[in-house]
Amino acid sequence: MRIARWIGDGHAGDTGEGFIIGDRVVPFPDGLTVARVLAGGLPLAHALHHRVTDSRTIADHGRPIEDVTLLAPLQPASVRDFVTFEEHVEGVSAGVEGKSNVADEWYQAPTFYFTNPHMILGPGQTVDPPVTERLDFELEVAVVIGDVAGSTGSNLDAEQAAAHIFGYTIMNDWSARDLQAREMKVRLGPAKGKDFGTSLGPWIVTADELAHHVDADGFLAIRAEVRVNGELIGEDLVSNMGWPFPELVAYASRNSRVAPGDVLGSGTVGNGGCLGELWGRNGGLTPPPLKPGDVVTMSVESLGELSGRVGDYVPAPDLPSARPRPRLRHRPL
Repeated sequence: MRIARWIGDGHAGDTGEGFIIGDRVVPFPDGLTVARVLAGGLPLAHALHHRVTDSRTIADHGRPIEDVTLLAPLQPASVRDFVTFEEHVEGVSAGVEGKSNVADEWYQAPTFYFTNPHMILGPGQTVDPPVTERLDFELEVAVVIGDVAGSTGSNLDAEQAAAHIFGYTIMNDWSARDLQAREMKVRLGPAKGKDFGTSLGPWIVTADELAHHVDADGFLAIRAEVRVNGELIGEDLVSNMGWPFPELVAYASRNSRVAPGDVLGSGTVGNGGCLGELWGRNGGLTPPPLKPGDVVTMSVESLGELSGRVGDYVPAPDLPSARPRPRLRHRPL
């Protein structure tokens, strides 16, 4: 099943949420939303799909996909982004540290950071970056969490976690590398270097549709490619990640909780999944950073294609630097 959100073109500016069936969009019955379907889990999705797949229902309620504009397939409850591709870490570290290095700690657990769920972009939508000299993309696959009856979503093992994976979508983690580098010198994760835009789409493909791509070791063996203005920049197999997706979900749930509507990104694939990796390997800004007008197109086997255009830089109001303080322990009398 493919699940999407959309808005009508032209004078029919109505929004819809439902299935992609063939070349048509078909709303969920009873006015249900993607958020409600994720809360009901895959059993509810299958029941709804069965209700709308008779030809009369599709003909009566579906619309040609070319008559709508696809939105991001969900409004995430939260977005965790992992770093699971060793090759990506090798290349980026060469650019940041001057030599390729993967910290011992990387191998111990699938590290992630939280990014901004309020700046989610859909297919074809323009990203408006901050003023930056090193604008980059990141090609990722993300899992979308759905409900599992009787589970709190906490302290899951890998098998339990796998049942919480409702489906998959493509994710582009737009990045301002110069801002990110400054922030991370303070020993915290990326924030303003990342939180201006994350693209998701074009739809959610349910986990059962990709089961035949899961290899004997539990990794999702699908091919991913990224192009800038039509030129191939990177390509990789998603199965090159250091941990399979259920283990990412399990780790996220440790002493915490994963919930319906959560999005968990794989981290950037290797072999050119972002420009930052190539800058480290090439010893300079080759290929060049993204600029306004560039179009980044990501294609992932069985998941579709996600494009985004770079808009103009958006200057932000200035903030002063930190001021020296006297470190008094009591208010002056």
